Amino acid sequence: MVSRPPTEDELVERACGGDGAAFAALVRDHQEIAFRTAYLITRNAADAEDAAQVGLTKAWRALPRFRRGAPLRPWLLAIVANEARNRRRAEGRREGLALRAAHELPSGDAAPSPEGRALAAEQRAELLAALERLSEDDRLVLSCRYLLDLGEEETAQVLSLRRGTVKSRTSRALDRLRDRLGGDV
Repeated sequence: MVSRPPTEDELVERACGGDGAAFAALVRDHQEIAFRTAYLITRNAADAEDAAQVGLTKAWRALPRFRRGAPLRPWLLAIVANEARNRRRAEGRREGLALRAAHELPSGDAAPSPEGRALAAEQRAELLAALERLSEDDRLVLSCRYLLDLGEEETAQVLSLRRGTVKSRTSRALDRLRDRLGGDV
């Protein structure tokens, strides 16, 4: 008889019963994106690591309040994002956003030439600089949607917004980003 790995719902049930190993299995696949989410908000790797760790610990304690059958990832990321926002507010940090730690832009399948790498690096730097000049709301919605590859619903949950708000903010933020880049986005 071949055993199958437990489903997310089964792991949630076991974790609600106090099984720490089940909770560890639940969050294992979400730790990297939790860090990246926290990093986009705190703008500091050390603070992001702390926020992700504390956020996941808070999620463990809040697990009895998790709505069974709902997707776990947006719920976890919302808790981490709230912790990151709280840390950022408490510490008043306003450092520059180094998004390359959060996500590398794809370079394609073929190895680029040295000239191609230089051009791509220049374009990436220009994009990151333009993204940095956007408001925090614009930067966060675009980062969630395009750098973390979250869907509209997940972005809405992570940023504590309605889906329609995410949709409109994304559209307006992309327009502002295009303006800053001279219409190349």
